[in-house]
Amino acid sequence: MSNTQTKSVFGQGQLSDTDWNEYEPDGGNILEVHHLSKHFSVKTGFFKELPLKAVDDVSFFIRHKETLGLVGESGCGKTTVGRTLMWLYPPTSGEVFFDGERITEKNVRTLRRNMQMVFQDPYSSLNPRMTVEDIIGEPLDVHKMYKDKSERRERVYELMHLVGLNQEHATRYSHEFSGGQRQRIGIARALAINPKFIVCDESVSALDVSIQAQILNMFKDLQDELNLSYLFIAHDILIVTYMSDRIAVMYLGKIVELAETNEINDHPIHPYTESLFSAVPIPDPITARESHRIVLEGDVPSPLHVPSGCAFHTRCPYATEKCSLEEPPFTDRGHEHFVACWNR
Repeated sequence: MSNTQTKSVFGQGQLSDTDWNEYEPDGGNILEVHHLSKHFSVKTGFFKELPLKAVDDVSFFIRHKETLGLVGESGCGKTTVGRTLMWLYPPTSGEVFFDGERITEKNVRTLRRNMQMVFQDPYSSLNPRMTVEDIIGEPLDVHKMYKDKSERRERVYELMHLVGLNQEHATRYSHEFSGGQRQRIGIARALAINPKFIVCDESVSALDVSIQAQILNMFKDLQDELNLSYLFIAHDILIVTYMSDRIAVMYLGKIVELAETNEINDHPIHPYTESLFSAVPIPDPITARESHRIVLEGDVPSPLHVPSGCAFHTRCPYATEKCSLEEPPFTDRGHEHFVACWNR
């Protein structure tokens, strides 16, 4: 996103390169991400390396008590966005502001008291050698948030009750639980230090559909009760639509469309977004027969060799020569509906 688009996204007016370094973020947003990039070096032979552009110049914001959904197919960079803004991966470039404070290597440990993450796989994200009490209580230990063991145990029991676990589960180990119960343990661990913001990284994709509904509803209840803000990452656009106030669509390391949920659901503009929504199953057979499924041709290009211009032009039915030569700007089409496309 160029400096000229900063006005439409953040409402701060156009910023020059010099002004950008002195920019003070809007206090109305709990999180602001500016030109975030994360590149990994990949060896392609003896003494040869190429940058894998997992996330490439991404900007967005999340308001207090809001859920921003981040959707896209596997490998588009969604998880890397979540991990990078949490500084689990140090960013290659760009800035992340949390509650008006720029996150750096020096202050990230302090800010993590208000920023937590629920991981995708409830089987590998929990230590099998620790009891549930110790798993949930570990953040309390790290940040020294209790006076004695009885206060720690009381807080753990309170968190277990909050996510629908019984007190007698505290002495068990994670392998004794189902996938849904393990994810509840992970959520309780994330809530242990009273965070304001949580990254939910494919938090229900490994669960059965019936369990997914329970966990999603619990996320919503917790948001209302604890005034939480979420970045909700998923590849299932139906789940993202249900959970989110706004939706950002990601393709090959870039955000190609961002709008309020109802707006993007009713009026998708980018061809990639249209194809995602057209793939959603429709329960009514008559409506399903009348609907038009947009099937994209070809495969997703490798992030090691990103096409020039618009990265989507190799699969886009509306692509022109300009699309292969120039990258489209991320512009406001009205009603805070941002799209990066030359022809739509």
